[in-house]
Amino acid sequence: MTYCCGILVRDGLVMIADTRTNAGLDNISVFRKLNVFEEPGKRVMALASAGNLSISQAVVSLLNEGIENPESGERERLTDAPSMFQAAQRIGRAVRLIHHNDALALTENKVEFDVSFLFGGQIAGRRLRLFMIYSAGNFIECTVDTPYLQIGEHKYGKPILDRAVNYDSDLYDALKIGLISMDSTMRSNLAVGLPIDLMVLRRDAPKAELNYRIEPGEPYFSDLRERWSSALRAAHIAIPRPPYVNGAPKK
Repeated sequence: MTYCCGILVRDGLVMIADTRTNAGLDNISVFRKLNVFEEPGKRVMALASAGNLSISQAVVSLLNEGIENPESGERERLTDAPSMFQAAQRIGRAVRLIHHNDALALTENKVEFDVSFLFGGQIAGRRLRLFMIYSAGNFIECTVDTPYLQIGEHKYGKPILDRAVNYDSDLYDALKIGLISMDSTMRSNLAVGLPIDLMVLRRDAPKAELNYRIEPGEPYFSDLRERWSSALRAAHIAIPRPPYVNGAPKK
C-alpha cells in the first residue's frame, strides 16, 4: 500500500508520494514511487505510482525504453511525447502491454493486477496538466472544481484536501496541506511511511522549483505533525459539548 497525491492550483503543481512498500508485516522496504523526468527549458513531468511494485516498475522501465509504434516502427518514450495528453496515453498503453504480457501468470499465482499512476507536468508552450491513470490504462484529468487527485490509501487524507485546498490556494500552502494529508494517512495506516518524496512545479517554469525527499526526523515535517495534532486537540476542546440529554436537546 502507498499514498500519493497531486494538487493542481493556479500557480502550479505539487506531487507527493511516500516510499514504503510491504510484502507482509515483517517485510517492509523503501522504494521511490515518484519519478521526475526533466528537460530544462522544454518539459517537466512527474509520475507517481501505487499498487503492485513489480508492475509499476515494469511500466516505468517500458516508458523509459520506449513502446514500439506499430505504424511507424519507432519507439515512443514518455519524454518524447508532444503533449501531456499523448504522454498520458503512452502510460495507458504501457499498462495495457504489461497486462497483456503478465496478467495470466499473475492470476495463476493469485496476484491481482493492481497499479495506478498520477502523472503531472508541463511541456513548454502547453498547459500544465494532472492525470490519474487506472489499471485498465484509461485515465481522468484534474479540474479546477476538484484540484487534486489521489492514489493508494487515499481515504484518510481526502477530508483534509476537501476542506482546505482549492484552485486559488497558494502553491506552498498546497504543499503544506498535502503534507498534512500525508501525515494523517501515516497516522492511520502503518503501510504508509517515510521517507516522502515531493516535487513542486511552478506554472510556465522551465524546471522543477523543488525536488526533495523528507527523511525521518526532518525538522519541518516533525514540527508540522506536532502542530497539526495540537491544533486538532485545541479545536475539539474549543467546540461546545453536544447539548443532548436523554436523546433530546437540553433547554
